[in-house]
Amino acid sequence: MVAATTARAAAERPQAHAAHPLAPEPPEGFWYSVKCRVLGPPLVTGQLAGERLSRPLALGVLSCDGLSSAAYGTEEILYALLPFFGLAAFTLVLPLTLVVLFGVLLVVLSYREVVSVYTRAGGSYVVARENFGPRVAQVAAVALLIDYVVTVAVQTAAGSAAIVSAFPALSRVPVIGPKILLVISVAAICGMCLGNLRGIREAGRVFALPTYLFAGSVLVMIITGIVRELTSGLTRVTPGAGAVGMGSHSGLIAIGAVYIMAKAFANGGSSLTGIEAVSNAVSALRPPEGRHARQILATQGTIVAVLIAGISWLAHVTHAIPYTAGFPTVIAQEAGTVFGQSPIGRVMFLVLQAATAAILFTGGNTSFTGFPFLASFVAEDSFLPRWLNRRGHRLAFSNGIILLAALSVTLMLVAGATVDALIPFYAIGVFTGFAMAGFGMARYHRRTREPGWRRKLVINLAGGVYTALVVLLFAVVKFTEGAWLIVIIFPVLVFALIRLNREYRAEAECLAGSGHTGPRTQPPNYSRRVVLLLVDGYDLATIAALKYARGLRPTSLRAVHFSLDGARADQLRRQWVDAGTGIPLELIDCPDRRLSHAAGRLAHSFAAAPGTHVTVVLPRRCYPPLAGRLLHDHTADRIARVVSRVPDAAATIVPFDVRHKVATTGAKRARLAAAARPGRLEDYEWPAPPPGTIPIGSLHQPGHATVQGRLRAAEIRSSQPAGTSVLACEVADSTGEITAVFLGRAHIIGIEPGNRIRLNGKVGIGADGRPTMMNPAYELLP
Repeated sequence: MVAATTARAAAERPQAHAAHPLAPEPPEGFWYSVKCRVLGPPLVTGQLAGERLSRPLALGVLSCDGLSSAAYGTEEILYALLPFFGLAAFTLVLPLTLVVLFGVLLVVLSYREVVSVYTRAGGSYVVARENFGPRVAQVAAVALLIDYVVTVAVQTAAGSAAIVSAFPALSRVPVIGPKILLVISVAAICGMCLGNLRGIREAGRVFALPTYLFAGSVLVMIITGIVRELTSGLTRVTPGAGAVGMGSHSGLIAIGAVYIMAKAFANGGSSLTGIEAVSNAVSALRPPEGRHARQILATQGTIVAVLIAGISWLAHVTHAIPYTAGFPTVIAQEAGTVFGQSPIGRVMFLVLQAATAAILFTGGNTSFTGFPFLASFVAEDSFLPRWLNRRGHRLAFSNGIILLAALSVTLMLVAGATVDALIPFYAIGVFTGFAMAGFGMARYHRRTREPGWRRKLVINLAGGVYTALVVLLFAVVKFTEGAWLIVIIFPVLVFALIRLNREYRAEAECLAGSGHTGPRTQPPNYSRRVVLLLVDGYDLATIAALKYARGLRPTSLRAVHFSLDGARADQLRRQWVDAGTGIPLELIDCPDRRLSHAAGRLAHSFAAAPGTHVTVVLPRRCYPPLAGRLLHDHTADRIARVVSRVPDAAATIVPFDVRHKVATTGAKRARLAAAARPGRLEDYEWPAPPPGTIPIGSLHQPGHATVQGRLRAAEIRSSQPAGTSVLACEVADSTGEITAVFLGRAHIIGIEPGNRIRLNGKVGIGADGRPTMMNPAYELLP
């Protein structure tokens, strides 16, 4: 009869699981709940794949950074020329613009060769790594990382200036008015950081809209301005308070003229930034990726050149002048003059400013994709900390995004929130990346000698030389204005990345065992295992560690306390004896208070015996991160480090979460207090059987039944003849009790005293008259 009952119970076991397929999850922490509310629910790795970009969409998405630079390139040239050359600056801006456009041509031609060969993300970093090796590639890595940080600051500052240029009243707002550009910029960076942490995708059509809107509105302004100049003529802008001062020189005779021209050219070189963005996202294009990338680069370069030339020409005609505060911008003054003050002109002016702000903020947002991806590439090569290679809650590289936002905000707080204040930090990183790509491709062509390699070699070599000269020029003319910081930081960061890689490689060789000089032997077979339990006090953490130590089934188990205070050691000994652990507590004097040294020496004394392995078990009490650092030391970690150096010895830390224990203890006390209050006792009484169930007290005959009640107790027993675990649960309602037996189960999540449960199965009546269910189907109730 028992065998038949067991067989039937085993056959019904799948039914029990079907009735409760999903076990309740453990409660989430407070900060995880906050993260889910702010960032949204977590994404799974399977959602990582994205859609490839078509050419029109890719042009809009990948060109926003390059096109947005045209919004402030001309203004920065004038910023350098006007204080020295005066009105002649509006004539000199045209030849300097031509030199800048020549640079645009060289960079576009150079990067066309890059995207033809390297059709995956990485840009100049991948080019340098493949052609110069991983160490030299860190020059490109540092250049690009600095470029991304400064790009966020420059683009958001320029976007903020566009907003204030459209609405000058913002600069007169009390308290924040004088710092309005900084306030808007920091808010924009925080917004972009939050959006990217939530997992926004640049492949969306919304990111292509600002590019086309900006290019279209600026082209309309340029065409309208040229038509008006040829027909009725354009009025000149009248400078207001705060405009950049004009010098008195009218020609190129002055001794510092060459220096000033070089400085203006360096400022204008900022217009080239962002052109390389296509090379960093070739893998996102539809196949054939290389051909589409070349077409996009050519189209982007043409549009950038037209916009820069047109804005410079209108500046030459209207005499739009930069302002020291950063607003109104040159392009805003040109738009106001070209479109006029009519209602339609005012609408066109606001559309242009909105498009300018949108593309500048969007261009800044591209760094929040480029920086984390590049950092993950470099971290994958073991030149940056590996936590930058870890995807976060929403599949974004969250650590890289947060780091970029923090560095960008810090830069703006230190240098200021105007484009001119940030430009000295800009072009060194950008043009170093250009130069590395050019020289890397030149080496590739010389090594592979593919068809047409000589022509391609000349193009890439010219691009590398041009951009390298810009780097040197910028380092000289902008040195005192902030470029000195980049000149110092740059080699320091390159050295730091190489040094970090050396550390990673040394660790990897050590862990792989490649540093072993002797003959390889089989792992030793220890005949004796000694477990040392280090006891600092008798509490729940020590009890948990003692249970773990017993579970190791050692040859010898010893409890050891290093005595630093005689009175405290005596008190601990009395507690240990009263607890009746069955293991004697050894007190070892430690007069020099070097616990780590004493633990290592003790482990070595046991491990010195042939065929002996020593395991040191360390209870560690885990506290909240801040409290743990401020209120508690990390003795267990220090001891574990020393013990791990002893041959034939290992350290095992058994953590005990004090914070969780405090929280659960407080919750239990609150429940008990609530149960003691009048009017709340019914929550803990045995429930009455609801309709559709059978009262447990009425079960006196075998049969099939559905009952419902509260779990009163749960006990683990052993069954015969197999000796497997059995979980026996007592379930009660207001009429009686029933025993539910689950064969082969030591624990079931949710089967805990106090929880409500519904059982469905065959009822048996024991010799004592109590009803029993073997492996019933169960359902946990709220």
